[in-house]
Amino acid sequence: MTGHGHFHWTEFVTRDPERFKTFYARTVGWTYEAQTQPDGECYWVALANGEPVGGIFPTNRPGLEGVPDGWMPYLAVDDIDARVAKAVAAGAQLMKPIFDIPNVGRLAILMQPGGVGVGWITPTQDQSPKST
Repeated sequence: MTGHGHFHWTEFVTRDPERFKTFYARTVGWTYEAQTQPDGECYWVALANGEPVGGIFPTNRPGLEGVPDGWMPYLAVDDIDARVAKAVAAGAQLMKPIFDIPNVGRLAILMQPGGVGVGWITPTQDQSPKST
């Protein structure tokens, strides 16, 4: 498990996942594994030499209009609920309620003071980095 305070995962959020899958496949040699999400949408796990290195999260779906393309890092924290409470008290904004992804972890999407987005995750005990 990734230790508290270390980056655990990163994903590229985009309205055009095929474009960026092609770009990273051609430039750094990534391959991809499709994962169907609970809402039925596809999430792409990027692989380097068969090992997960990040994900591509499509934002071309309802409710995500206006989300700009960009990288979203996920920082591992020891207790997502307690740490998010501290973050909000320190001026962060919780962008959506804390949520769970089975076999991955408990997650939060925050807007840090100053307007930069970041994900926080308390990973499940028995998993290596996978999609969020």
